[in-house]
Amino acid sequence: MEHDPEHDPEHDLDVARALGALVGKTRDRTANEVMSLLLTHLLDTAAVAELLWAHYLAPSLRTALDEVAGGPGRGRELLKWICGVHDLGKATPAFQLRLKDHRHEVREAGLTWHHDIAKRHPWRHERAGAHLLQPMLREAGWPAEHVDWVWPQVAAHHGHFVPGNSIAPPSRGLGQPVGDGNWDLVRGELLRRLTAELEPGADLAARVPAHVPSRALQLLISGLVVMADWIASAPDLDGVDKLADLSYADARTRAEKLWKKLGLRGGWGELRKPADGAFTERFGHPPRPVQELAARVARTSPAPGLLIVEAPTGEGKTWAGLTAAEEFAAAHGADGVFVGMPPKATIGPTFAQVRQWVRAIDAELAPHVALLDARRHLNEAWSALVTAPLHEQLAAAGDCAEDGDGDGDGDEDGDSARSQTPAEWFFGDQRGLLCPFVVAPVDQLLSAMTRTGHVMMRAAGLLGKVVVLDEVHAVDVQGAPFLHEGLRWFGQAGVPVVLLSATLTAEQRQRLAEAYLAGAAGREECTYPELSASTGRPAVTLVWQEPDGSGPRSTTTACPSWQQGRRVAVEPRPEPDEPGDCAFVVDLLARDLADGGRALVVRNTVERAQALAAALRGRFAADEVVVLHEQLTARVRADRTAECLRRLGTDRGPGRLVVVATQVAEQSFDADVDLLVTDLAPIDLLVQRIGRLHRAGGALPRPASLAAPRVVVTGYAPGPAGRAPRFPAAAERRYGRGPLLRTAALVFAAAGPDRGWCVPDDVPELTAAVYGEGDEVPDGWRQDAAAATAEWRRRRAELADEAVPYLLTRRGTGETATLAGAHATAVAPHRLDEGPTALVADRTLREAVVVLRDGDRYVTLGGSALGADGEVTTPALRDELYGDTVELPESCRAAAGGALARLPGWHWRPDCKHRRPIGGRALVLDGEARTTRLAGRLLRYDDALGLLDEGPAT
Repeated sequence: MEHDPEHDPEHDLDVARALGALVGKTRDRTANEVMSLLLTHLLDTAAVAELLWAHYLAPSLRTALDEVAGGPGRGRELLKWICGVHDLGKATPAFQLRLKDHRHEVREAGLTWHHDIAKRHPWRHERAGAHLLQPMLREAGWPAEHVDWVWPQVAAHHGHFVPGNSIAPPSRGLGQPVGDGNWDLVRGELLRRLTAELEPGADLAARVPAHVPSRALQLLISGLVVMADWIASAPDLDGVDKLADLSYADARTRAEKLWKKLGLRGGWGELRKPADGAFTERFGHPPRPVQELAARVARTSPAPGLLIVEAPTGEGKTWAGLTAAEEFAAAHGADGVFVGMPPKATIGPTFAQVRQWVRAIDAELAPHVALLDARRHLNEAWSALVTAPLHEQLAAAGDCAEDGDGDGDGDEDGDSARSQTPAEWFFGDQRGLLCPFVVAPVDQLLSAMTRTGHVMMRAAGLLGKVVVLDEVHAVDVQGAPFLHEGLRWFGQAGVPVVLLSATLTAEQRQRLAEAYLAGAAGREECTYPELSASTGRPAVTLVWQEPDGSGPRSTTTACPSWQQGRRVAVEPRPEPDEPGDCAFVVDLLARDLADGGRALVVRNTVERAQALAAALRGRFAADEVVVLHEQLTARVRADRTAECLRRLGTDRGPGRLVVVATQVAEQSFDADVDLLVTDLAPIDLLVQRIGRLHRAGGALPRPASLAAPRVVVTGYAPGPAGRAPRFPAAAERRYGRGPLLRTAALVFAAAGPDRGWCVPDDVPELTAAVYGEGDEVPDGWRQDAAAATAEWRRRRAELADEAVPYLLTRRGTGETATLAGAHATAVAPHRLDEGPTALVADRTLREAVVVLRDGDRYVTLGGSALGADGEVTTPALRDELYGDTVELPESCRAAAGGALARLPGWHWRPDCKHRRPIGGRALVLDGEARTTRLAGRLLRYDDALGLLDEGPAT
């Protein structure tokens, strides 16, 4: 046992000496290798907060914080103070005893403790700070309602909002982790000195806010506290270990130097109202009707609101969303934009469009558009950006770690903070959404609404932006609760939201609006009168809460379509009884493309796509068939997607082409085909697929036999006479038998001469027939369809309920005043692959990195050698390896979690700093046969077809 005479209470207290002994950062965490006093770190963090206010925070958020604090400029002072006080809990024996090289000086100043007792009963400093701050604020005259919301800010600066009953010191510590009265005196002086340094002449009583901020603003403040702490904790700041050398002016100087080195900044700042003709300047052509309407509705909105743009494929919804976002930002003080895409969407073109738009507004901001996707290095536009000159790279960064490239082991991979370009601060864990302009899968937003650690950082990256979500109908029943959760927070924070869709159902529209209005009203739930029904024409709906508190309002305005409606012939073609027999589709394509043309075949599963592509090989040349699905490696999929968009674009040559795809061709796949062959799917998805058919109308040359748009619907087998058809089991699992039966009834009814569907005019009626309360199926199906629909609805409700334990807001706490306890029963990161949160978890949970075992060495699919244990030592090799990431077959995913692991050389080790940690699991294939066994299945990788499940392993 360490000799411990210093706990003797007779030691005299020297308060100034004690303040000059308390440690905030050790010498190994400073640029000049000098210990930083605790007061130094508190002032540094406050100085960073001031820079966040001046150069990062959205004008709307500055205004909101000023109102909370009591007037113009008061919000800045409040934010500085809360950020500064965050580490008060380090002024305790529980923290200082851990610093072996410095604790003697602390004791010599008269701050003592019983070492062994205090060491045996640790007390986390963030919880200690929250506990100790409360009586200090009450003594200074702070009302209870303000004490109650401020202490959780201190408690949460390491990522979790804990309940009040968890922050007290351990009872068995006998007061030693807290310290005696001398410690109270020093903590009081520390808080007094901090407050006076930040605002000369002010005391704690002067710091009382005027109003309790909303929960959304509290979440933002917490995110800013974490952000300021992380920046001020960087090893690039010099330490100051002499109290006499310490001042807030010097802290500002240090912080400004670091800020400049990191290259951080916000977005637009004060964005001017777009001038007349701005749309043409941004996008190179006059606005189409829905684009002009979206801009006008956003421009005249009396408050931040939820704007829903509904228009058929090809109307220009993405640009309508961006122009509405610009109007919202100018009117309501947003500083940037988040553009969310469906997880399986082709995200590259949208990234290019957003970057073009931002550049047109302010050319200096173009490099600050982040592609926040783990596969972004496979995107040509992104790759060109990151290899551009340094000044073009400064803030073009996102967070690969959020998509599974890291696991908390640390990232000492040679590209660390000391050697990276400054803006690569945004590459750090949890930071990607803090970039001012972000294009990402919508999963990034959904994950910001889960009850996980450091969620306040992700949320803070969203609350000052305009949020634009494309193809919002693609968020399924498992993701919808997280989307609704986000809309409640956005409504409360006054975040303008723009939703884009071609096939939104009335139920989806209503629930989205009610979630936003509930947040805007500070309520957990809200019921609003039914919104106006869609008419099939492009329309814009706006919902908002009146600024005068008189309640919610909504408007729905329709406009003419830019493109003419087209009559699409519908041809149902049942499959033969022999499972997997693709001959009839091959014959159909060979006949209909005899004179050339482009066909898109959409299959509901990868296995069906692979089988058809293999069958086409015997009738079509190799360059006439392209297969595109999830079980191709990421690099091959990216290359083939670009090839498909090129060959199916407006600048096409002669010849014929068949693209065999899965759901990857449903959303954000800007292609035009002459013929569509598709598996039967629910009507909204079928309409999405039809959106690729004759997209340019008569503007493109087409073979005479394909001059009229036609969709061939297959993927089903006929039932007994007069009875319902049969569907593959995989389709029923994915979509539900109820919607499939209802859609089949519509398909059969549309077959025949002079029938078909008029797109987009018939779309609202079609979606209502499938998702509404009607029962429009043949009499012989009625009983089957009713039972299947009831089961589908029951399962949807069950999945939605399963999401509740994972939502950021626990049920019943949405109207509480503070965030205390928000992380009670929080979700551990490793559990995000369970239950409904699989949707918002990293894609790597259902993926693996393909590696070949060639004798006694590992190589990539391209033949590049890895280290003996799979080590990756260069950025180029790391990117090549990530390009070999592939989605696992559905038959193997459940068992893959326990069967697959990283290679030994993919883990970070402090003694091997040359390594590049690899976050994915390895799927090791035999180097010659390219096969492996997984979960009792034989898998083989084929360069043309991707990862194949060849059946049970023998």
